[in-house]
Amino acid sequence: MTALTASTAPTSIAFTGRSPMEQRYHTLLQGRPGEGLEWLQEQLQLADALPDDLPGDPAQLGPWSSYRAGEVARCYAAYLEGRKAGASRRYFSNRAHALYFLQHVAPTKAVDGAWLAGTLRHWPDPRFHGLIRTYLEELGDGDPACNHVLIFQRLLSELGCHEQLPLGADRYLQGCVQLALGLNTEALLPEVIGYNLGYEQPPLHLLITAFELDELGIDPQYFRLHVTIDNASSGHACKALHALQHVWPEHGSTAFYQRVSRGYRLNDLGPGALAIIDSFDLEAELLAALERKRSFGQHMHSDYCRFEGKTVNQWLAETNLLSGFLAVLQRKGWIKRHQDPAHSRFWQLIDGPAAAMFGVFSPYEKQLLQDWIAGNWKPAAGQRHALLVKAEPLHDEAQGQALEAVLQTLPPEARVDLLIEEMAGNRHALPRGLWATRRFARMTGLNR
Repeated sequence: MTALTASTAPTSIAFTGRSPMEQRYHTLLQGRPGEGLEWLQEQLQLADALPDDLPGDPAQLGPWSSYRAGEVARCYAAYLEGRKAGASRRYFSNRAHALYFLQHVAPTKAVDGAWLAGTLRHWPDPRFHGLIRTYLEELGDGDPACNHVLIFQRLLSELGCHEQLPLGADRYLQGCVQLALGLNTEALLPEVIGYNLGYEQPPLHLLITAFELDELGIDPQYFRLHVTIDNASSGHACKALHALQHVWPEHGSTAFYQRVSRGYRLNDLGPGALAIIDSFDLEAELLAALERKRSFGQHMHSDYCRFEGKTVNQWLAETNLLSGFLAVLQRKGWIKRHQDPAHSRFWQLIDGPAAAMFGVFSPYEKQLLQDWIAGNWKPAAGQRHALLVKAEPLHDEAQGQALEAVLQTLPPEARVDLLIEEMAGNRHALPRGLWATRRFARMTGLNR
């Protein structure tokens, strides 16, 4: 998943095979205020059937938030004690499992904070300043080293997962919800506030995810950042409660709170983090990866090497032969399951710059194969994957100068509107959007 929007791709490329949900996602990325309202109303009706844990009395929201935070801390402490006592990782069975998770949550992470984009237009109203500050912090206040979308994008790139996997339609649902909320704040302000209230409560899975990613040698910065910034005492969880208090109506509070509850329940539409983690099947993912490669490789091998009477090209000629081909490689000793993959001849053909098939498989595809071969085998204690060096921040001075020149041609009342457009969708993660974020914060007095 990339931080670039669809409009930045060459216009000659035809994006085919997208599900309606994925198509909606990319449409909303380029959307204007009001886009997706009818669809979002349908999602709210679906959310009406879901339960929630909000207190019946809104006066109890403060204690409710504090209790939730305490429970998360208690459960995490118990998790750490279990790990110290020898318990296995709870989420990720291996490194490939973690890479699978990161890629499947990417459509949501690529629009982090988008549900609050519509609050920017209320910058003159101090009641909205807490929500706007939350959004600006999601955008890293225009600092490329702190912009949440860029942090996640760099993580995927560092891991070699920059090529987008074909994902199910449900992986785009929450991203669509967040984008649509940000485009419809005027019509659905209580729902936006309710969604924000739910999303900013720090969950247990963030803590465990960060711990286990670090254990697997994967930079956990993105997840640790959300653990700290969403804290209930002074972070986004606290700001979410204050935002609700600031816009609480003098009349019709019961109906208002019902709408807040509807927005809160939108968080539970589609598969959550734990469901995505549980959906991983190593062998199924490996076969899917081999299938994606099959059409490219079925005519690329010589007939010299045969396995049980078939050439490699013949084994790759049909989808239903891939599983059998892996079994043959095991029987012939080319793959030695549950041993160090370095002992497998097939792995030696793939790994290393001098390998015969160097570069054929992406880092994620190699990780799938490596973990599948390793199986029950574990490396020596203390052996870890090296953390990768962070990418250098983007430089956006030239983009900023060009945008500043445009701003100077506009009347004062139109300048903020232009900056808001540059911060919409995930455009804020582009060099021009980063500069626009900093300029917006200074112009409105909402900088840190």
